[in-house]
Amino acid sequence: MTHAAAPGDEFMMRDTTSHPLAYSPPYKTSILRSPRNALISLQQSLTEVTAPVFRPEELGPLDNDLIMNASKDGLPIGERVIVHGYVRDQYGRPVRNALVEVWQANASGRYRHKKDQYIGALDPNFGGCGRMLTDENGYYAYRTIRPGPYPWRNRVNDWRPAHIHYAISGDGWVQRLITQMYFEGDPLIWSCPILGIVPSEEQIRGLIAMQDTSAFVPLDSRAYRFDIILRGHRATLFENFVQGAKA
Repeated sequence: MTHAAAPGDEFMMRDTTSHPLAYSPPYKTSILRSPRNALISLQQSLTEVTAPVFRPEELGPLDNDLIMNASKDGLPIGERVIVHGYVRDQYGRPVRNALVEVWQANASGRYRHKKDQYIGALDPNFGGCGRMLTDENGYYAYRTIRPGPYPWRNRVNDWRPAHIHYAISGDGWVQRLITQMYFEGDPLIWSCPILGIVPSEEQIRGLIAMQDTSAFVPLDSRAYRFDIILRGHRATLFENFVQGAKA
């Protein structure tokens, strides 16, 4: 099942200046992964302006609870946090029923993946992934364990800041966003080679979740606010009828 497209459902053009250059040698992985030729710009078609529709009954009751959804014989180790926010488009309109998927390392900085051989300990009670749907106001929330930083072989002593990966599916495939969220106050943010290729400090700050004391759970969890902006449908500026004719 997909969202039904209507006339004028095209989305705003992608702002290429808001993205890092695909080929950025300080981020070594980009050397092999990035395209070398100019990208081709295509008119949006039905494929781009539609997307799957997700129903609440397709998600499990613990899908947005990363503390409990992989627990076997106890609770995961680490600092308990709540992350919440709104998914809106460029015009400030809520993106309803968007699928928000998240995945992350555990408190020691290790992913639950066979190719992650970092010395950090695995947590048998933490899976590190979850998903949820936004409500009528574009609101989402989940709880998890704050991930730990980890070293990586970009340079000999590079470290990734604590972060959570996001994949958001909205009303159309051109609206789909893959990004990462970081935590306020983490000193590793400003030395991370990946964040170092982001065009501006303002854009980096847009990737940082701010501590939200109003949403703390007493004696349980701290909370962070992370709002997300997706591409918006183009506004209809003029009615398409002959001037002077009856509407």
